[in-house]
Amino acid sequence: MVGLSPAAHATACSYNPTTMQPIAYTRGQALPGLLEQRIVILDGAMGTMIQRFRLTEEQVRGERFKDHGKDLKNNGELLSITRPDVIRDIHEGFLAAGADIIETNTFGATSIAQDDYELGPLARELNLASARVARAAADKFSTPDKPRFVAGALGPTPRTASISPDVNDPGARNVDFEQLRAAYYEQVQALVEGGVDLLLVETIFDTLNAKAALFAIDEFFEASGERLPLIISGTVTDASGRILSGQTVTAFWYSVRHAQPLAIGLNCALGAALMRPYIQELNRAAPDTFISCYPNAGLPNPMSETGFDETPEVTSRLLHEFAAQGLVNIVGGCCGTTPEHIGAIRQAVAPEKARSLRRDFFYKEAA
Repeated sequence: MVGLSPAAHATACSYNPTTMQPIAYTRGQALPGLLEQRIVILDGAMGTMIQRFRLTEEQVRGERFKDHGKDLKNNGELLSITRPDVIRDIHEGFLAAGADIIETNTFGATSIAQDDYELGPLARELNLASARVARAAADKFSTPDKPRFVAGALGPTPRTASISPDVNDPGARNVDFEQLRAAYYEQVQALVEGGVDLLLVETIFDTLNAKAALFAIDEFFEASGERLPLIISGTVTDASGRILSGQTVTAFWYSVRHAQPLAIGLNCALGAALMRPYIQELNRAAPDTFISCYPNAGLPNPMSETGFDETPEVTSRLLHEFAAQGLVNIVGGCCGTTPEHIGAIRQAVAPEKARSLRRDFFYKEAA
């Protein structure tokens, strides 16, 4: 890798446990080294912050979509086109609070998700615009001693390839692997063109959906020559400790580790208090891989301003405990978390050391 010392080159590469060949990242090269040094901070909830603006249907639509036949008020991804100033302000709020990584406003920006609003053909434009807004915000706050990174966010889509949408027909499906693969490929291509540093496949409730995303990512890497750091983040949906499509956290990891992610983690769902045993399980199952954790601000409460109960003090205290126990490398917030939460989390985990990796894990295991 041109321009890097031998030590930095090794840190900026992930290793295939089968072939032991280094894979050099073409973007985000500084991120692996940063994760070795300290706990890295991810941003908070885009949706929560959009709600704070209390935008009307007309404001979300803008002039371009004023005559669109579907309600668009809940299509937050559209704001990257109609109100990029809103998305910019949200990104900058999280960056000012200390986030090292901000996510693009693309959780629901696949053509499959946008089909619900009859805007599926707009997917490429949405992802490209979102990536550029986030890139500009991150560049504005980056300094030589504190680089900021943009994660291209790939959400699960509102459809599931593993579970029937009809209780009376277990074999029914409303999406297939190829449809998901094509939608994710289009999204990844636009996100990378827009300038993201890494990719984040998040809020995974169906491993088959995630596999389609990972297939598309690898396909894009092969076609483009790019190789970005990858974070994979699942969602435990209840106290059973399983994702919705039925896997335990350990089984989920074994299903996706072939993608060689820079980090594996959990987000959303239970909140940090109830997420602890599953982060502990993941810590044991993936000792050779960085761990991420960005929970909701507790459990939902419709009476709360953000829809969730936990204050910044509570969420940051819980994540500090994770950090003090050596369980995590990346922390941040999901639903209900604000720049105040992210600032408190940053302060809480700053004194703690980064979780160490066992890079010889696969080789010892194989022996």
